[in-house]
Amino acid sequence: MSDLLCLAEHLQKAEAVLIGAGAGLSTSAGYRYDGPVFEQNFADFIARYHFTDMYTAGFFRFSSLEEHWAYWSRHIFLNRYCPIPKDTYAHLLKLVQGRDYFVLTTNVDHCFQRAGFAKDRLFYTQGDYGLWQCSVPCQNRTWDNETQVRAMLAEQQDRRIPSGRVPFCPVCGAPMTMNLRSDASFVEDEGWHAAQARYRDFVHRTADKKVLLLELGVGGNTPGIIKYPFWQMACRNARSFLVCLNLHEAFCPPELKGRSLCLAADIYAVLCALTDLLANRASAL
Repeated sequence: MSDLLCLAEHLQKAEAVLIGAGAGLSTSAGYRYDGPVFEQNFADFIARYHFTDMYTAGFFRFSSLEEHWAYWSRHIFLNRYCPIPKDTYAHLLKLVQGRDYFVLTTNVDHCFQRAGFAKDRLFYTQGDYGLWQCSVPCQNRTWDNETQVRAMLAEQQDRRIPSGRVPFCPVCGAPMTMNLRSDASFVEDEGWHAAQARYRDFVHRTADKKVLLLELGVGGNTPGIIKYPFWQMACRNARSFLVCLNLHEAFCPPELKGRSLCLAADIYAVLCALTDLLANRASAL
């Protein structure tokens, strides 16, 4: 049996699907932190600071909040509010639509919700480009930023936004910052905890079911969030089946031999082929 047929069989037989999504899934959807998109949208910052990509630029300490938010408004807009370049997420949704599924993701680009996945089936653990928090933080609360980000983008000049556009916490007056997990100041707000509870409930409810554990684009940066827990769930539940799909890092423990499939392949190509295969099967019935 081919790898694609094996994946199709386990998907169709699964009583539940748990998706673990890392950065590689968004890469397969066309997102790049370097290359032409970066060079076209950050030419002035590249000329001034010799940035090579959006990832490393995101750690740079600018000398003013006006310049900080000029950079970050572009970064947020490109990765959160612009259309998703490819329909990778849409293909994934077709595969789980109507099934008992849940998504655990370290991605912060909101692609799952933008592609139509149900919000109550998502737990994005590391934050969201679309949210701000107090930099102190003075409370466990986040704020949507789309309106402000679009205004910053429209009004900035010479790598700076107007001083009146700099965001401050409406409660304590401290500067706002991104709601992205980088240290202990990351805010886990009410929505975060509600999503965590739904995830834990799904895992508990499906602990003995025929579960397809679908690990997509998960690398080695934070293996304790998706990769290791998926391995543990697969080892505990003899009825489960683990699929690790990633372009470069597709591996799992030898203990799962016979109950796992590791595919070092382009996620987009595999999802397209899988949706076509299942559609052809359905039309033949």
